[in-house]
Parts: sequence; structure tokens; C-alpha cells
Amino acid sequence: MFNDFEILEEDVPVHLQVKQYIKRLILKGALHGDQKLASTREMGQLLGVSRNTVIAAYEGLEEEGFVYTLQGKGSYVAPLSAATGDAVPPWKTEWSSRLNDYARQAVDLDRMKSGIRAGRNTISFTSIAPDDHLFDLDHVKRAFLDRMAIEGNVLLNYGYAKGYKPLIEFLMRYMEQKGVDLQGKDMLITSGFTEGFDMILAALGKNNGGAVLCENPTHHTAIKNLKLNGFEIKGIPMEHDGINLRELERALSERAYDCAYFVPSYHNPTGIVTSPGKRIALMKLMAEHQIPVIEDGFNEELRYSGSHALPLIATAGRGNGVIYIGSFSKVLFPGLRVGWVLADRELIDYLESIKRARNIHTSTLDQSVLFQYLHNGHLEKYLKKARAEYKRKYEWTRLCCEKYIPFARVTGDGGLHLFLEFEENFDTHQLLEACSENGVIFTPGDLFFTDGGGVNTMRVGFSRVSDEDIDKGLRIIGGLAAKQLEG
Repeated sequence: MFNDFEILEEDVPVHLQVKQYIKRLILKGALHGDQKLASTREMGQLLGVSRNTVIAAYEGLEEEGFVYTLQGKGSYVAPLSAATGDAVPPWKTEWSSRLNDYARQAVDLDRMKSGIRAGRNTISFTSIAPDDHLFDLDHVKRAFLDRMAIEGNVLLNYGYAKGYKPLIEFLMRYMEQKGVDLQGKDMLITSGFTEGFDMILAALGKNNGGAVLCENPTHHTAIKNLKLNGFEIKGIPMEHDGINLRELERALSERAYDCAYFVPSYHNPTGIVTSPGKRIALMKLMAEHQIPVIEDGFNEELRYSGSHALPLIATAGRGNGVIYIGSFSKVLFPGLRVGWVLADRELIDYLESIKRARNIHTSTLDQSVLFQYLHNGHLEKYLKKARAEYKRKYEWTRLCCEKYIPFARVTGDGGLHLFLEFEENFDTHQLLEACSENGVIFTPGDLFFTDGGGVNTMRVGFSRVSDEDIDKGLRIIGGLAAKQLEG
């Protein structure tokens, strides 16, 4: 015994590694209750460490209740309060028979598990996450230190379900600057877009069979959550400037809907920005039919050119029918899991209770660091730098698409991705298989369609790909696509 001890981690104090080693022996039953341990000097020799290291390890074990000391006699293993090992007859549960339809459907919809993984040196166009080389690390560190110095003890304790008040106040002003009338509205802080969307869907009733309107294609995470929450999705085709209003009117004439979900800016996956005129027309239709709208503020900050388009919630004025979900995840730092829901005060009151029941509150530490970073005035400077870089990459990627894949229709007005559409019978899954064998992967577009369509489409995310790899990767995609079209 004790001859298999190794110092495995150089940055972890040796006495902690010794403590964990002896603890494992106790938990596995190799050392029994009331068994005397070797003296600190002898144990040090057995493990090849100093006596002081063993003394510190024994003290740590005693503090945790694994060891007790008898004055003048030494250290002993404390009997475990619960039986371990074979004391309880083992049994096997067949978990697949115990799971409900929600869990099964979650697995079926989880395309990330079954998708092609990016190997080493693979050029991957699958991500639309921000480029971490652009992260404003020094100012984030400063924000953390500033906030911890002000109220560190408070931030490390429980927070409020509704959110960190200074951040809420900042974001309310931020939304007001986007043209939103805040009268009668309130805000809830969430752990990113997905949690906010899921909570809203959990709160909404299904008076009309759970029917929901959205663009087709649309955000895959939204499709997953809508299906998991039992909603019936009606996708409306897109045009170059947003949703097809004629098709939308036709759908509205056929039945009633419980809600609608729209991504008006840098739409995921098409990258289309809904025109100002179409936004007004869309909202007039929603108001006429009294359909609550969930607005996804996705990538709204990544405007490279043209005039600012008011979010849908701003076009609604003092109306309370729009629920806005915001997040800086695609612009700032997705590791800080912070998003927000801006909506009618009464609805926020319900969502606050749902939030409290689910996970008490979003990390107060994350919220406070984000607030301090914003409060210190770094957002605009960072956005200026990020917009310039992403605009350059956007233009370069579009140029490469037009050069190497001229037979595909390209859409995307900005943001971090472009969308390609091939002729009707083209199969991008077949193309992906060929490309992956040549070191390039992308996201097939059917993932985003509500009706099983889109097999002839694909999304190209460029935010984390170098200029050289963008050129090389799209050249490979274009060459293999041309061969597939010929064959």
C-alpha cells in the first residue's frame, strides 16, 4: 500500500494531493475505520514527501471528518457514517424505460451530438460565436476587480431572481436608446437567450392549440424549445427584406395563433435584416390579430452599414404585446451567461416567479462584471473595434462565396454568417460529407427549417476563421459543389 502515490499536478499543493490520495483509500475501503495510520514521519517516507506535508494532509483529513487523533497515540481512520462498497446490494436501472417524452425529444433534436466534429486542422464554418482574439480582456479584469472591491461580499452571496438592479437600470436605459417606450414595462435578467425563451414558452398558454408563427427558416434553438414546450410551428417563407407578408396574411386567415417568434435583425440563419417598412406592416398585422410577439434581438449590434432599424418592440410604442429577448453573447463575451427579457410589467412578474422556482437567479457575479464593464464605458469602444473586424471578414467571405460558389444565391446583410442556397435538388448533406473528407465543415441549412425543407441550403459562419482559411475553405466547398452539380 502507498506505493502508487504520484504527484500529478504541479500547480496543486502537495499536501492537498496527499490528502486526496488518503481520502480515496478510505472511501474505497483500503483503509478501515479505527485503523491506525502511519506516523507522519513514516508516511512521509512511504510517499516520498516531507513530514510537514503529511502533517498538513492529516490536519485536513481531520477537519473533514476522515481522521481522528488520540493524544500521544497518533492518527486513526474515522469510521464512515454510511456504508460503502458492497454493503448495499447493487442494482441496475434501465434508464431508457424511465425517461419521459421530453427527454427523448431533446435527444432527437440535439443535432450537436450527431454532427460532424471538427478535427485538428479542419476549417470549420459551423460557429457563429465571437472571435475570442477580439475580447477586451484587460477591461474585463478591471471590471471584475472594481466590482469586487465595491461589494464583493454581496456578489458572492445569493442574489435576486429578477436580476442585479444596477444592470437592470443600465439595460433599461440602453433599450430606451433603441427607441423603446418603457412605460408599463419591466425587465428580468436571464442566463442568456435560451433560458429567457424557454421560460416565456413555459408561461404562455395554448388557447389556440399552441400554434406559433415564425420565419422559415429560423433559429434552430428556438425550433427545439418550441417543440419541447409542445408548440405547433407554422413557418412563413423569407424574402430579401424579411418575412413574406402575403404568406403571413394567408396563414393568419386560416387559423388563430398563440404567439409569434421573429428575428428581425441579422436573422439566423439567413442574415437578412427586415426592412423598416416591413417591420411596421408586420406589427400592424400582429396588432390586428392580437398575437403576442417574441422578438429575438440576435446580433442587433452588428450593423455594418445603413440606418438603424428600430426593434419591433420600439415600433409597438406603448403597446404591451411584444416580448423582447436581448443578449450580448454574439457580440461581447458568451462565457458571461447574461441575457434579458423586456416586456409588460405583469408578464415579468410571472416570469420572475418561474425564474425563482427554476434556478433562483442568474449568477450575480456575472451580472455585476458585465454591469461594471458597461458602466466603465467600454461597450462602444469594443463594438467599434469588433464591427470593423467583422465587417472586413463579412465582405471577404462574401467575396470568396461569389468567387468560388457563383452558382449559389448568397444572403446576409451583416452579422457573423452568410447563407447559401443552391438549386432545388442539391443536397448539402452530401456536400458536407465530401467536404469533411477534405478538411472543411459547415452547417447544413435544413437544420433551421420548420417544415423539413432547406436540404439545398447551408450556413457559413466566418467569425472565428482566418482570412486564409476562409479563402481555402470556400474554394474547396465551391469545387466539390461544382462536381456534385455535374454528377
